[in-house]
Amino acid sequence: MLNQLLTQLQIPTDLRRLPVEALPQVCEELRQFIVDQVSRHGGHFGASLGTVELTVALHYVFDTPNDVLVWDVGHQAYGHKILTGRRELFSSNRTLGGLSGFPKRAESQYDAFGTGHSSTSISAALGLAQAAALQGHAQRQHVAIIGDGAMTAGLAFEALNNAGSAALRSLQVLIVLNDNGMSIDQNVGALPQHFADLRNQGLAGPHPPNIFQNLQLPYIGVVDGHDIIGLINCLTEQKNRQGVRVLHLRTIKGKGYPAAEEEQVTWHSPGKFDKLTGIIRQKTSIGPQAPKYQDVFGQTLTELAQQNDRIVAVTPAMLSGSSLNQMKATFPTRTFDVGIAEQHAVTFAAGMAAGGLLPYCVIYSTFLQRAYDQIIHDVCVQGLRLVLCVDRAGLVGADGATHHGAFDIAYLRCLPNVIVAAPMDEVELRNLLFTAQQDGGLTAQSNPLAGQAFCIRYPRGQGVRPDWHLPLTAIAIGTGRLVHPGEKIAILTLGHVGNFAHEACQSLAAEHLRPSLYDLRFAKPLDEVLLMKIFTTYYAIITVEDGCITGGFGSAVLEWASVNGFGAKTVVRLGIPDHFIDHGEPEELYAECGFGPADIAQAARHLYFQFGSLAE
Repeated sequence: MLNQLLTQLQIPTDLRRLPVEALPQVCEELRQFIVDQVSRHGGHFGASLGTVELTVALHYVFDTPNDVLVWDVGHQAYGHKILTGRRELFSSNRTLGGLSGFPKRAESQYDAFGTGHSSTSISAALGLAQAAALQGHAQRQHVAIIGDGAMTAGLAFEALNNAGSAALRSLQVLIVLNDNGMSIDQNVGALPQHFADLRNQGLAGPHPPNIFQNLQLPYIGVVDGHDIIGLINCLTEQKNRQGVRVLHLRTIKGKGYPAAEEEQVTWHSPGKFDKLTGIIRQKTSIGPQAPKYQDVFGQTLTELAQQNDRIVAVTPAMLSGSSLNQMKATFPTRTFDVGIAEQHAVTFAAGMAAGGLLPYCVIYSTFLQRAYDQIIHDVCVQGLRLVLCVDRAGLVGADGATHHGAFDIAYLRCLPNVIVAAPMDEVELRNLLFTAQQDGGLTAQSNPLAGQAFCIRYPRGQGVRPDWHLPLTAIAIGTGRLVHPGEKIAILTLGHVGNFAHEACQSLAAEHLRPSLYDLRFAKPLDEVLLMKIFTTYYAIITVEDGCITGGFGSAVLEWASVNGFGAKTVVRLGIPDHFIDHGEPEELYAECGFGPADIAQAARHLYFQFGSLAE
């Protein structure tokens, strides 16, 4: 009977009451439950299918939550959530007010550490184990499950180095390397090849020294991660061992769903699909559709690279997500996927810039935070010219607080030698990418691009212009534009949210309210000439951004106003408020944060009402 065992399992204690012979059936039911749920509701898919047996075995052998599990790359953890009291709520996964798609401390006592970003598990497990030891719980077990390419990041290496030190080596930490040979894309670099060599040798004979043993960490591997009985025996043995040690598992991403096993990149997070046919559901649409910003970026960069042989592309494990596939196919020797290593990606790009190339370094906004020191010291301090393509800027939806690109405007605009721009639509994105590679005499003092990092932020998903493929035109640095003429109130926007404001202006027109709409395009440098005109012409100003209000675009406008004698001018700032925003559909989150089309219109109405005669 379908789920006849799974429905009896509310918490891991229930699982541990079952005989070991029942566990293969539990694994099958758990895998089918994940298939059923994700096919109907969407979410990450392949990674959790690959950890079904491991999840069951860990909760069967270890005394969770007293023993602690830390799931690296949290999208491995769907099975863990289902087995820890959240099965009946799992249909709410990644929806507004529902379960998070990643482990979250506030959600469950079984989620010992939040892990939305990769490569944190070993550091966190060591810290948790040290805390336990200092508080009299030295025998509590801590398991770090690291996989999906996370071992390639610098933080994981730092943690391994510390773990092998005499001071920490006695801590009760088991590092489980869930080795499926993948991140979102195929793993790259020497370390995955090292693991592949170990996998290929299997258990045929003694292994040559490996990276873990060289770091003074006991190593067991390679173990079949889909043999539930074998895993139970192996983990039971590991539970009775002392100190930091490494267990290397071989797993298959997408295990048990043939389409996901064969096309692992596509099925990392496929959206909703027909679980019987494997056909991924596409949104139905009528008429010409605007493309995704990512696809416009990828095609435009390839066009520019055909014209400018100094252009190279760098990404940290986001080749397909950032739509660099076409660039890679056309210019394989000029496109670099460096693995999950944002810090290295930026400094690697800086080195190429210092060597005379023009790197386009493509990183999601939330992950670019991890390379902040490199942006400052390796790029800006040295006055190096490269292009930071800040993908997934703004609210990204179902991935939630760990993945929203909320802070890039604020954390970039405060740096010297930085240009910060955001396109309102796909044509503007193309033109900004084109502008960023204009030479104009690289060392000339008159060239505004010389010695500057050019940051272009753009959102996840669909744009607004089906007619986007227009001739490329350079944009003067630090210039905005009038989009919608009006009177008495001005709305200033940065980036894609200008389309929300345009929609608001259209709805207000029916009420005979006509605010002007300006697309500033640049958060740094601001268009001071345009701002002077705006602040001397209009009674009140509204700023709109899909970034944090604190220190963001609106703050930049207020700073300018204060310095230039307009401190008394009424300025209303709309954007992401000063708290972390959870997951939900983007439109729900825009409304929650108060900068959707209806919110912008309401802010304008309020100002017209406040000033009374303005609407007359």
